[in-house]
Amino acid sequence: MSAADTWEILEVGGLVTVQDAGRAGLAHLGVPHAGWLDAPAARRAHRLLGNHESAALLEVTLGGLRLRAGAARWIAVTGASCEVRVDGVARGHGVAVWLPAGAELRLGPALDGVRSYLAVSGGLDVEPVLGSRATDTLAWVGPPRVTAGAVLPLGRPAGAPRAVDVHRPVRPGPLRVHPGPRADWFAPDALDRLCATTYHVAPDSDRIGLRVTGAPLTRVVEGELASEGMVLGAVQVPPDGLPVVLLADHPTTGGYPVVAVVDVVDLARCAQLRPGEPVEFRRA
Repeated sequence: MSAADTWEILEVGGLVTVQDAGRAGLAHLGVPHAGWLDAPAARRAHRLLGNHESAALLEVTLGGLRLRAGAARWIAVTGASCEVRVDGVARGHGVAVWLPAGAELRLGPALDGVRSYLAVSGGLDVEPVLGSRATDTLAWVGPPRVTAGAVLPLGRPAGAPRAVDVHRPVRPGPLRVHPGPRADWFAPDALDRLCATTYHVAPDSDRIGLRVTGAPLTRVVEGELASEGMVLGAVQVPPDGLPVVLLADHPTTGGYPVVAVVDVVDLARCAQLRPGEPVEFRRA
């Protein structure tokens, strides 16, 4: 690998990780799926560049990023809107952008939403772990967290960039939920109460789970639940009664009862909800 085939990370403002479509089929070994949280945004970035949709990119959380390009490549930034500058000159968001060799790319903080996706033609060619280049922040399986000084190898471009790609806005409104396998551990009206309450995103939300503040749900079954398998979007309820929506880095098993499961179509919204924003649920 030559320096011309790399990106040098100069500055990182928040959590930045390498992500792809994730690790499928390893939950029985206790390995989380991981992968990008906002799948439509990540796949759109790859479509703009002619990449295979399973290619690896950077997921930039809130804080911004600055890097120096070794090779001249097309790039695309999607997801949460942010300022995009190449050698100080403003460039577009949601379009293919030419990044010359030696140029400095800067992404500003997210202006709305939480997670921006930075893709490069050919993808990031970091070493895969267990068949994926996704970083799992629960057990830190996969590529390490991206920090200043990191050097990221680039893959070989495989397609041509698109002039435009249709932006499909994330559906606004409540998160649609299906009844969970342990709804009977709660008061009979628990699902109705869940869907009638306006919660707010808690500041400790992360890639593992979307946590909320608000009115707690009441359990009617006491004691401990034996650990059982957890799925993406499961709405777990810990002892404090406040729901937690499990996201890509969630543990594969858990002992808190699941009152509901968020519809897979609405999971991208969970990736872009900012701390303090309202969260509502409704029956699917």
